[in-house]
Amino acid sequence: MPKFYARRRLATLAAFTGLIASAGLLNGPAASAALPTPVSAATARSYLASLTVQTESRTGYDRELFPHWITQSGSCNTRETVLKRDGSGVVTDSSCAATKGSWYSPYDGATWSAASDVDIDHLVPLAEAWDSGAGSWSTSRRQSFANDLTRPQLLAVTDNVNQSKGDQDPATWMPSRSAYRCTYVRAWVQVKYYYDLSVDSAEKSALQNNLANC
Repeated sequence: MPKFYARRRLATLAAFTGLIASAGLLNGPAASAALPTPVSAATARSYLASLTVQTESRTGYDRELFPHWITQSGSCNTRETVLKRDGSGVVTDSSCAATKGSWYSPYDGATWSAASDVDIDHLVPLAEAWDSGAGSWSTSRRQSFANDLTRPQLLAVTDNVNQSKGDQDPATWMPSRSAYRCTYVRAWVQVKYYYDLSVDSAEKSALQNNLANC
């Protein structure tokens, strides 16, 4: 093939590739969850080393002890705020309910076009927080934890994946997408460190093993 035609073919291919990438087909989905960026793996390892290791207890736990989905702004509660933050092309009605949009779940790689297919996951579950120290908190602090938009604690994900995770810690549950596991454990450790929550021995081992791969 003459060099002129070869160069022209490569230029055409490059332009086509760029077009595909701009459409999000090569660079991942356009609707990408916007979890606040967790601390680095090195910082997470440092934080983890300082966490208290102890046996956890769920005695007295009740989800209602963590007031959640409180009003954040105007008519928008925490769930609706995260849906707008994590979605693409989100349209809301006068009561702030999402009527249109696209949501990418980083746990499993699925994309959804109905808000009803999406849950807002407490990355460190409420019951897990209770087990590891939140049982002694005030209701106000538990409310802050359950609605924390500043730390990497709330994330829009596929509803049945969130339900499958339940109250499990990283010793028994991790995102099926291995590419997201480093982000997940860094976020987990950051949240536990910020709220001065303990870890149990199996949980710490799982976190250490995953952080070693970050």
